[in-house]
Amino acid sequence: MNGKKGSIRIDIHVNSSKAGITPESLKKPKTFVDQINLEYPSKWILDVWKFAKDDTNRVVFALKVGLACLLVSLLILCRAPYDIFGANIIWSILTVAIMFEYTVGATFNKGFNRALGSLFAGIFAIVVIQIAMSSGHIAEPYVIGLSIFLIGAITSFMKLWPSFVPYEYGFRVTLFTYCLIIVSGYRMGNPIRTAMDRLYSIAIGGLVAVLVNVLVCPIWAGEQLHKELVNNFNSLADSLEECVKKYLSDDGSEHPEFTKTVMDDFPDEPAFRKCRASLNFSSKLDSLANSAKWEPPHGRFKHFFYPWLEYVKVGAVLRHCAYEVMALHGCLHSEIQAPYNLRCTFQAEILDATNQAAELLRSLGKDVNIMKWSLHSNLLNRVHSSTEHLQHSIDLHSYLLTSKLPSKTFSFKEKDTSQLIDQQVELSRENSVKKQHKRMHSWPPRGIDEGNGENNGEVEMEMVPRMRALESTACLSLATFTSLLIELVARLDHLVEAVDRLAKMAKFKQDFTI
Repeated sequence: MNGKKGSIRIDIHVNSSKAGITPESLKKPKTFVDQINLEYPSKWILDVWKFAKDDTNRVVFALKVGLACLLVSLLILCRAPYDIFGANIIWSILTVAIMFEYTVGATFNKGFNRALGSLFAGIFAIVVIQIAMSSGHIAEPYVIGLSIFLIGAITSFMKLWPSFVPYEYGFRVTLFTYCLIIVSGYRMGNPIRTAMDRLYSIAIGGLVAVLVNVLVCPIWAGEQLHKELVNNFNSLADSLEECVKKYLSDDGSEHPEFTKTVMDDFPDEPAFRKCRASLNFSSKLDSLANSAKWEPPHGRFKHFFYPWLEYVKVGAVLRHCAYEVMALHGCLHSEIQAPYNLRCTFQAEILDATNQAAELLRSLGKDVNIMKWSLHSNLLNRVHSSTEHLQHSIDLHSYLLTSKLPSKTFSFKEKDTSQLIDQQVELSRENSVKKQHKRMHSWPPRGIDEGNGENNGEVEMEMVPRMRALESTACLSLATFTSLLIELVARLDHLVEAVDRLAKMAKFKQDFTI
């Protein structure tokens, strides 16, 4: 009894451990943190492992930064150098952390900006300190404040000047180094000694960063640029072959919706995704070329003033060729498609032109990779010959690309087109009969239009030219595809010229055997 009239409470105690029953309500629910600890660590480890395995230089770079920071930290951990420089030695650690870059060229570039900016900042600070000290204690803070305002305004304006954009980091270093030196020197006393000690610390940090980056497993920007350009040649050739083969083998049975085509990442076309990614490498090529200019002769690039900018020019021409491949891919996934039988009619000519163009691209990439200067006249002539053959075939069978001739010309589509036209005409007749029946049984009754039969006949006659126009548009999509392929071959002439210019300026090994 629970004390209330008419109510009974019965408590049954069950020993769940003995019975082997664990009620769901007694189980402790898993929190979000528990789920993360169970699911995500293994995924994170796999992602990190894959990221490091894709490019082992990433691990090398991380270890080199750690080694450089350790070396400059010894200046603080050891008593002797700390007694000389004091707390100002922390600037060497900051210099290593800021200045150390992925490639040797980028480190030299940043080191030059760092050294130049620190030098100007130190000179300006010493001059302003002398002026401030000679102006008296009352005017000293005003002189320092005014100098900080002027230095900040001038450096911020000058780094926006187009000619000084590459030295933007140097202006920034000048600004914050000057401010830190002059303000801290004003409060700590003996500002000239403070400025000199900090400049020495910055020089030590920069020297350690350069030596570690150059002597310990160096990562050269020139080598990275060379590999990126060669990979772009191969990915463009693979994407071209992949796109054309899929276009010729697609019978339209698995044509996706337009929304899926736009949002799809095309997992079955890996070469296309590489080619699309290469279009976004223009900024990367420019950055690598600017960094490579700062590197000394190394490896295969043994002479001074190496023409790194020619790599950028070759990449620009190659990117224009990639635009045509992207356009071919757009035709492959467009809504209006040429009939499969019509594509098979020109299959041999299209495949021949594609294979010859891909072979030329791979040959150019191979020559750049091994740094060999060879003539490509044979390959280029074969590409032009195959393209002319394709053009001649299109001209010879141009009647297949229009629907103005009798239907016998379209023997390969006669059945499909006639069935489609008959269906449209039959549907039009059914609609007209329904409208007439509705008029006769409506209230109040309405008579049949006198010209209704003539209008129906006009509707039926209008469907035929519309279907013929749709058929002609679909056939002309093949002409669009072939014209893009011919335009790609025309751009290969400029690509060959750019590679020859690079080989001449970079002094590639000549091999003119045909």
